[in-house]
Amino acid sequence: MNLLWIDDEIGMLRPHILFLEGKGYQVDTATNGQDALDCCRTTDYDAVFLDEHMPGMSGLETLSRIKELRPTLPVVMITKSEEENIMNMAIGQKIADYLIKPVNPSQIWLSLKKILHRNDLVNEAAQTAYRQDFGKIGMRIDDSLTAADWMELYRRLVYWELELEETHSPMSEMLAMQKQEANTAFGKFVKRNYTDWMATTEREGRPLFSPDIFKQTLFPLLDRGERVFFIVLDNFRYDQWRMLASDLSDRFNIDEQLYFSILPTTTQYARNALFSGLMPDRIATLFPDLWVDEEADEYKNLNEAPLIRTLLERHQRNDTFTYHKINDTAAAERLLAQLPGLTGNALTVAVFNFIDILSHSRTENKTLRELIATEAAYRSITLSWFRHSPLRELLNTLAGERWRVIITTDHGSIRVNHPVKVQSNSRDINANLRYKLSRNISYNPKQVFEVTHPAHAHLPAPNVSSRYVFATGSDFFAYHSDYNRYVNHYTDTFQHGGISMEEMMIPLISLTSK
Repeated sequence: MNLLWIDDEIGMLRPHILFLEGKGYQVDTATNGQDALDCCRTTDYDAVFLDEHMPGMSGLETLSRIKELRPTLPVVMITKSEEENIMNMAIGQKIADYLIKPVNPSQIWLSLKKILHRNDLVNEAAQTAYRQDFGKIGMRIDDSLTAADWMELYRRLVYWELELEETHSPMSEMLAMQKQEANTAFGKFVKRNYTDWMATTEREGRPLFSPDIFKQTLFPLLDRGERVFFIVLDNFRYDQWRMLASDLSDRFNIDEQLYFSILPTTTQYARNALFSGLMPDRIATLFPDLWVDEEADEYKNLNEAPLIRTLLERHQRNDTFTYHKINDTAAAERLLAQLPGLTGNALTVAVFNFIDILSHSRTENKTLRELIATEAAYRSITLSWFRHSPLRELLNTLAGERWRVIITTDHGSIRVNHPVKVQSNSRDINANLRYKLSRNISYNPKQVFEVTHPAHAHLPAPNVSSRYVFATGSDFFAYHSDYNRYVNHYTDTFQHGGISMEEMMIPLISLTSK
């Protein structure tokens, strides 16, 4: 590796240069800024050590000129001065490190390690730590876990997914296999327990589910007199939340938990349950005008504000609220403009649909498929959207106004890659690839979670013989009669409606201003 050391007293630094050459570095020297710039024009350096105090062109000016020539070249500023304004100016010009004279060889060596070898060291440490954790995770997957255990395991898998992604580790493949194994076991766990959960209440030990969120999370905050801004990001996964969290930590104190989406993990069921505080069969029975059947052509999420109103009325609450659906930037900007007038409301609800739109658009758009080719790319584009979206502006404003912000979703999604054959001659069968509802459907029971009595899962039954069938893991349903088209078109797409950690275990975030 090639280094450049710029100092007007370079002769006094000969021991340091010999030390670096002994470590295998090629070290060029310059005694003034102009000579240093000439060196940078002719040689590609891996790092530069720069004295701040030199006659003629100052260190800060030399730094600025080097950055013009080589914007990504790491520069370590070395100075006798500890004046704050000099440090601030150097840091503002994006120095890689800052050392105070006199420096010793170990400081120089540590600085180079941080700058040039950090990725290798982090990569090695992450791989070693995951190898050590691999066996423990495997044993946890094999155990008879509780819902709380599964949430903790899922958090752990997402943690390693993000850690290994940062280092571009080859062990990501091993993690992907372990995550697939976990999803298989999670599917069996849900099959064993789901109808039992649906027969109980949250007070009797079942996990927190979609209909519980208002009662268990929002109402207690409202009872304490807090103004609550409830944000629902449609089709938002826990791993995507972890990407956003670091961008919010400077403005908010963050309290994070997971809860379970009901089945099917779709807007029609899970989000309507979230806003009504009721399971789908109860919505259909109590408020038939607000429930949209599967075969209806109209959108399934048109009645969310009325459902919230019914929830408040059933609990005899007088909380004032407004509801806002954000499908595009114009709608978000209208919400921002209305924000000063919303301070008199106890509750403001906003649904942002971008992530769901992105997920569905990727299925049909070849360019988007190339752009979001991996799970990492899906997370990255979500983060990029957030950083340049009105949502971030909204959250910054809410931080200044001292709102309590609750962020959640209705369900997540999973990238599917394994087709499962189904067959139906009935015209009433729904189009979703992760669950099917029909009177007449054939399938392999070993490959699915079947609900032959919808009432046991608190699901509406359009007909006496209606049944629900759910895909698990990364499976998706493909018809016998059109099998090849389904496989070619839908393999490697993000879908929701079925049973997986990504779809069912979803974030519930509480933000308070710092």
